[in-house]
Amino acid sequence: MNVGFIGLGIMGRPMAGHLQKGGHTLFLYDIGKLPDDLLSAGATGCASGKEVASKAEIIITMVPDTPHVQSALFGKEGVAEGLSPGKIVVDMSSISPIATKDFARRIKERGCEYLDAPVSGGDVGAKAASLTIMVGGSQQAFDKVRPLLELMGKNITLVGDNGDGQTTKVANQIIVALTIEAVGEALLFAAKAGADPAKVRAALMGGFASSRILEVHGERMIKRNFDPGFRIELHQKDLNLALQSARQLQVSLPNTANCQELFNACAANGGAAWDHSGMLRALELLAHFEIGQTTG
Repeated sequence: MNVGFIGLGIMGRPMAGHLQKGGHTLFLYDIGKLPDDLLSAGATGCASGKEVASKAEIIITMVPDTPHVQSALFGKEGVAEGLSPGKIVVDMSSISPIATKDFARRIKERGCEYLDAPVSGGDVGAKAASLTIMVGGSQQAFDKVRPLLELMGKNITLVGDNGDGQTTKVANQIIVALTIEAVGEALLFAAKAGADPAKVRAALMGGFASSRILEVHGERMIKRNFDPGFRIELHQKDLNLALQSARQLQVSLPNTANCQELFNACAANGGAAWDHSGMLRALELLAHFEIGQTTG
């Protein structure tokens, strides 16, 4: 298929690469420099989202936040200006479920289909083509796009209508944040008590407390590797979506709010671009103790 891809960042670049390796023709646009490896392998660089949409039958967006999606779709020289009936827009960003429903309505008014298909798995999952993809939209559009999604991910679910994919992603980010906080507390407690946190983690991996976050981010915490796979500032954005939606739904999310405050503390200490496992550092500040430090 002719596939447009807008947003070639940490996540988008490897995702687009998998589509290219799968034999699809790519038309690319980004506000930054386009990846040389994709261009040299045959992808076509475009001057705007409008140009991408005019040349591709399926247009994928993978950008940071709701305003970026709105600009990519409906801004000057945006995707909407290049659409013709029958095309499909697939937004794989993580954005507001409420805004998503509005974006879908506006795209459908042009005779096109819209899928919201946010992902989970971070840059590791993007590179390994093992992303979890949560989709909202029609069965017909999903069936047509699914072969593309299968090149980028493994756990692919049509959750429901437009907006439901984004709602699922927000729920995912709540669980991830709370689990990072729990792992951070546990390893910090163990280290302050004088135990070897690496051995504690290894022991816990064999029990009921085992999780992917304990495995991956627990190791990051112990090795103090906070180079970003998924930046704190992006997780802050996702928790903002959760808390804003919770107010509208009149649902209390107290521990989500607590995790957001810990992320805020990290950002206040220069950590907005740390990996979200760096939430540990806010807990360490409160404890006046770092994992790896001797208890004395």
